[in-house]
Amino acid sequence: MQPGPRDILLQCFIKRCRTTQTYYLYLSLTSALADDGKFLLAARKSRRATCTDYIISLDADDMSKASSTYVGKLRSNFLGTRFTVLDGLPPHAGAKLVRSRSTRPISLKQVSPRVPAGNYPVAHISYELNMLGSRGPRRMHCVMDGIPASSVEPGGIAPTQTEFGIRKLDASTSFSFLRSKSNLTGDSGPTPGPRKAGLVLKNKSPRWHEHLQCWCLNFHGRVTVASVKNFQLVAAPENGVAGPEHEQIILQFGKVGKDLFTMDYRYPISAFQAFAICLSSFDTKIACE
Repeated sequence: MQPGPRDILLQCFIKRCRTTQTYYLYLSLTSALADDGKFLLAARKSRRATCTDYIISLDADDMSKASSTYVGKLRSNFLGTRFTVLDGLPPHAGAKLVRSRSTRPISLKQVSPRVPAGNYPVAHISYELNMLGSRGPRRMHCVMDGIPASSVEPGGIAPTQTEFGIRKLDASTSFSFLRSKSNLTGDSGPTPGPRKAGLVLKNKSPRWHEHLQCWCLNFHGRVTVASVKNFQLVAAPENGVAGPEHEQIILQFGKVGKDLFTMDYRYPISAFQAFAICLSSFDTKIACE
């Protein structure tokens, strides 16, 4: 749940199981496109009458919202053009709980009463409708709640995510909150101030390759199969003036096999946030391509 490294893209990959509509996220342990990896998260797709849910869990075999391994979920609208990423625990100070009938029941034996549990929105993803009717690359952008736009600048700070404990929690276990660098200097808490503009991520525009007759992005060997699902996200400038930090890829996702995809991310987003954004790309979007 912590933000990725600042200086490098953390390399991961996603395996898809079509029969169970399940997706598994692994941390790459070698530079190979497909290694055994270290398991991080799993998600299962659940289609409803008006929306689609992807339940995200720390356990590959237990993806119940009532489980202590529940991390959060991704929810789409009916067309699959707008998504909301919901965290199971407050991702930052001041996060607001979303009340709904889908909010999971929490036992006092699982969570400390001092830490509210439920569904907290951490990101909003939208895909631009294709009004021309011609096939082409998708256009998407993500609004990251609680992450200031200044976090991509040199010295910028992103709020620290909630730290999850060991899978099975007992009555004496509570979720602890990691403090940011500013708090480690001795401050008792965050200083109240004006709300900072949130970080907006947009997909990097591909270029048309005349010889190949297709849209191309440079994934530096991390993507090998052409797909409309492939994307790279960069930070959108606040005032329209782009600096070097706005050319830096924060998240890239692409196909390398029939059911194998690479996912690379860096600061200021976490593995959970990156995974949820990539899950949104799996939905079929006839109106967007």
